Amino acid sequence: MSGHSTYNPGNGFSRWLDARLPIVRLAHDTAVSYPVPKNLNYWWTFGGILTMCLAVQIVTGIVLAMHYIPQTELAFASVEHIMRDVNYGWLLRYIHANGASMFFIAVYVHMFRGLYYGSYKAPREVLWILGVLIYLLMMATAFFGYVLPWGQMSFWGATVITNLFSAIPFVGQSISTWLWGGFSIGDPTLNRFFSLHYLFPFLIAGVVILHIWALHVTGQNNPAGIEVKNKDQDTVPFTPYATAKDLFGMSIFLLMFAFFVFFNPNSLGDVANYEVANPLKTPPHIVPEWYLLPFYAILRAVPDKLGGVLLMFGAIGILFVLPWLDTSKVRSARFRPLFKQFFWIHFVVCLGLGWCGAKTPDMVVMQVGEIAFTVTHLARILTFYYFFHFLVLFPVLGLIEKPKQLPESIAASVLGKSAAKN
Repeated sequence: MSGHSTYNPGNGFSRWLDARLPIVRLAHDTAVSYPVPKNLNYWWTFGGILTMCLAVQIVTGIVLAMHYIPQTELAFASVEHIMRDVNYGWLLRYIHANGASMFFIAVYVHMFRGLYYGSYKAPREVLWILGVLIYLLMMATAFFGYVLPWGQMSFWGATVITNLFSAIPFVGQSISTWLWGGFSIGDPTLNRFFSLHYLFPFLIAGVVILHIWALHVTGQNNPAGIEVKNKDQDTVPFTPYATAKDLFGMSIFLLMFAFFVFFNPNSLGDVANYEVANPLKTPPHIVPEWYLLPFYAILRAVPDKLGGVLLMFGAIGILFVLPWLDTSKVRSARFRPLFKQFFWIHFVVCLGLGWCGAKTPDMVVMQVGEIAFTVTHLARILTFYYFFHFLVLFPVLGLIEKPKQLPESIAASVLGKSAAKN
């Protein structure tokens, strides 16, 4: 997609370095001359926003790790020490804690944009799979980090999640014991989670590099969902066109980020985590962070422990095979009227699962006579639709749906020369 390099070293040192380590050429070809479709909208800025979020999390995490003590007797106190005694420690911690939520907000927008515009379809299957792998690593990293403050929700959240692995036949108990570092949660568990929480962001960074590499091989998708036919007419250089748009998008996103950091830093967390972990006192309602609630709802929707674990991981695993479930030859939902409607239904279902995950399972949603419709019942219906959407609707819609007429080219879609027709 990027084609032949246009980088031209301007002086002797640049030519010398380029002949030995063409890192400047790589940066130029990646972030300056790289051709992007000229019809990209602001939903495409979230790739750059995610890169910024990752950098923020790594930098603040490294500094916080200098003051954190991964011992059950001292972990909670070390977090309080960071907040009260370390210079700007409160700021670093609030940026890091809220940064996790900002990271997930951006990744969910990025993924739903990919689903809407068909960015998972050929030839971008590997690009999509790498993105889902990044998402899975993010979830693991967030879970490990949630345990580190060693508050009530940290301890009991770790207890619930690690116990889930014991449901796996034959090897489950061994996995749980390995995660604990013994026969119960304690110092070895905290040390393991701290090590993994520190390591995984660098693994994410490595997969992000592969993700960007795959993107530059296949080229970016676009709102019209059609490939570049004429590079001169359909594309523009990444800099300054996409760069300016990305910087503006990042600035708006940073304003929202700053609002939470400076004005409402604890709103996205759980108040129970400001109480030191107590193995003898179980919180009335154990919940993970908000960005994991849909999968927690799926887990609780199944009465069988193993079945719940399988469905929870299956809800993520199904995303890996998505490119082969969609049988439509048209990518963008702009030209798929049926798919567009079901996309928004799926979006509402995901929000509903998140709401169910945040509520107690026996909470009554609706009462019809003597019959009570609880959160668990609603979660089961939404879980069924979640899998039905991917396993049934995706293959069937591609076969029965009559898409609208596609534009002749990206340039034509920008100039409005090919209006979509039913």
